[in-house]
Amino acid sequence: MSNFFKNILFFLGFLILAGEIAVRLTYAVSDIPQRKIDEKTGIQKYFPNQEGYWKGGNHKWVINELGWPGELPESYDNLVSVIGDSFIENFMNPNECHQAIYLKQNLPNNNFIEASRSGVSLIEAFEISKQLDSLKPLKHLIYVHDSDFYESITTVNRMKDVTQLDVENKSIVYGEMKSPGFKKILYNFKLAYYFYNRFPLNLSFSFKKKEEHKKSEGKKPKKSKWQLNKTKVNALLEYIKEYYNINDKVLVFRTKSNKKLVSQCIEAGFNVIHLDSTVDDKDWSFSYDHHWTCYGHERVALQVSNYLKAKN
Repeated sequence: MSNFFKNILFFLGFLILAGEIAVRLTYAVSDIPQRKIDEKTGIQKYFPNQEGYWKGGNHKWVINELGWPGELPESYDNLVSVIGDSFIENFMNPNECHQAIYLKQNLPNNNFIEASRSGVSLIEAFEISKQLDSLKPLKHLIYVHDSDFYESITTVNRMKDVTQLDVENKSIVYGEMKSPGFKKILYNFKLAYYFYNRFPLNLSFSFKKKEEHKKSEGKKPKKSKWQLNKTKVNALLEYIKEYYNINDKVLVFRTKSNKKLVSQCIEAGFNVIHLDSTVDDKDWSFSYDHHWTCYGHERVALQVSNYLKAKN
């Protein structure tokens, strides 16, 4: 009997090992860079000098020596920073398809540095800009969408892993890392991560959403998120104006951003670019994902470059 169980364990071990090797050789899952929280600033960033493959193995991502995705510029003269979330982090595209690369091609007299991480809120983006001020950039380009504003406010939706503003107390609540130990094991055990992606444990959430959808059918349309949170967003903008320099910041809104939110920022005195994809016959995003393709990044950089040229 003991030999029987030993054989089963040996066979299971062999299957796990074979599966792990197969997943790694075929790049069935993406490599995920490890994060840390900067003890001095409270900002989540990556451990420096990492690299890995995106799913499929067609290209690598790189984390530079400052702990941000992408390559560093050759010089910090006439520097412009590019700050944002997963759209700027851009692991799904090769390094040559980053905003900093395309902006440099359009504006060769400037240098560009990216500071990005998925999940960055608006208030965290401004905190990151403070961290980059030591490099003396001429401008900070902060790429945003509606959710970056709402996720910045604790009273809209408290999110412990996101850096937010407590509007009432005028204090920043820095994000915490979710289960760092578990994630480190999961990301390094590729076979487990493969099954985790293939069979996510979110059934109860999806069933709940379906039930909520059924209950909402036939009811009057609710107010938009902007209408419900306009006053809170205004308090967020006033806080930013009080504690940060907004003159060297440009908010770059994605194409489908709420126009009323964009107008609210303009009325509050912020420099704004609202990207427009309607001028293009070709889609900027992947067919299976809302992030920008290389073509999308190129077109976005062109509109941003034209704005910067007009302001010089």
